[in-house]
Amino acid sequence: MSHVPTLSSCNTPHLREDVLAIFQAGIDGVAPNRLIHNHVFLDHNVLTISGVSYPLQNVQRIVVVGGGKASGRMAEALEEVLSPLLHGQGSEVVGWINVPNDCAVPLRKIQLHPSRPMGVNEPTEAAAFGTQQMVELLKSLGPNDLCLNLLSGGGSALMPAPPPEISLTDKLEVTRFLSGAGADIQELNTVRKQISLLKGGKMKELCRGRRLVSLILSDVLGDPLDVIASGPTVDNPGSAADALEVLRQFKTAPATDAQKAVLQNIVQFLQQKTLLFTEEKEPLGTTPDEFGTIFDNAGGFVRNIIIGNNATAVDCAAAEAKRRGYSPVSTSAMKCEGQAEDIGIHLADQAIQMQSGGPDCLISGGEPVVRLVPKDIRGKGGRNQQLILAALIHLLHDERYQGKAAMISGGTDGEDGPTDAAGALFDDELMNRLRKHMQEDPAFDPQRFLETNDAYSFFETLDGLVMTGPTGTNVCDLRVVVHASSRK
Repeated sequence: MSHVPTLSSCNTPHLREDVLAIFQAGIDGVAPNRLIHNHVFLDHNVLTISGVSYPLQNVQRIVVVGGGKASGRMAEALEEVLSPLLHGQGSEVVGWINVPNDCAVPLRKIQLHPSRPMGVNEPTEAAAFGTQQMVELLKSLGPNDLCLNLLSGGGSALMPAPPPEISLTDKLEVTRFLSGAGADIQELNTVRKQISLLKGGKMKELCRGRRLVSLILSDVLGDPLDVIASGPTVDNPGSAADALEVLRQFKTAPATDAQKAVLQNIVQFLQQKTLLFTEEKEPLGTTPDEFGTIFDNAGGFVRNIIIGNNATAVDCAAAEAKRRGYSPVSTSAMKCEGQAEDIGIHLADQAIQMQSGGPDCLISGGEPVVRLVPKDIRGKGGRNQQLILAALIHLLHDERYQGKAAMISGGTDGEDGPTDAAGALFDDELMNRLRKHMQEDPAFDPQRFLETNDAYSFFETLDGLVMTGPTGTNVCDLRVVVHASSRK
């Protein structure tokens, strides 16, 4: 590596503070309690949800179900709105929601069921038990009941309901295999919906035409309703044949012997489904009306309402950047972005261009992927840490970069991969610490950390981890780049 002089950070101490504050403002903007109170109101025994009123004299029970990283906070806010009913005045309120363990706080009427530990975004036996409780509630719906479904990111893993032919372990192994092979969320859900009794519109079917309203905090770019939490309340556009095609695309990816056996079992199950269901199923819904209502063939209706998404967080972050004197340019991706390393390098090049003027703040939202190396050489990290490390390495070797910038990337849920960090950041001070560390220890090679998916260890050493703890929300990732040279 050619010698690069130490960056002068004496006039940029505010940059780390700024990127952290702008990032936090994005998270605050999609706080579930704020979003629920924006969409749900109770006034004179009339419940209004996103412009549609439900006179409660016609509602015997309000049944609340759902799952996700933000669904617990959504339930807390919903109980605040429904507070008069919790004292026995009018409609009965009951509910069951699967949440991460740290989010399982006691509520008055809605059970928040601890379904997985922090950093373990995979199905568990506890989650499967909780999902069965939801299924029983859905089966108990009467003609005068109103079902509210609170969905958010992580709902797929938190609401597992595999068919008898597929064990929970099988479902877990195929998810691990596809994730490790680089499958995106659409590909994952194409398979998961075919091996579930709840996903892919099956929750809607369990309601048997009763009134169902889904309040959704979207963690999927572009907000496709059939993908968020694997689309339990919308018709499944995919088929078993589509799931087989996804598995075929990744058949050459490295797999353990246990995964190979599981994949063979799932392929056989999906092949049997294609033989049993050769005719297209009649759609359960028609075109939504102005309120997003879909009247189904059983005489009831379903409403799917997006109450917040990645673009909401980006907009709120941009507002904070303006408040701090920046002139931000912001964007929220509408589809899969590709590899985290490529996004990091692109943002690094943007930071170099910012030295010549133009915008002094770039805010972007999205969700890249990381191709994992074999487990025996894999370290600890997540896609946001990997992204920032790739950006840092790029700037470290680019003689055009003169410093005076800071960059952050983090998951809005407070979790980045299987770690307790939300993501990572760097500024001039961190880059100077890195250069010093590399001089004192030549074996401390950033590229090695990148190639072994060990960004957590790298940033832990240099004080570059972003630690928010569980945020109670989840709308993909948020990234901020600021530059001091053109700041007004």
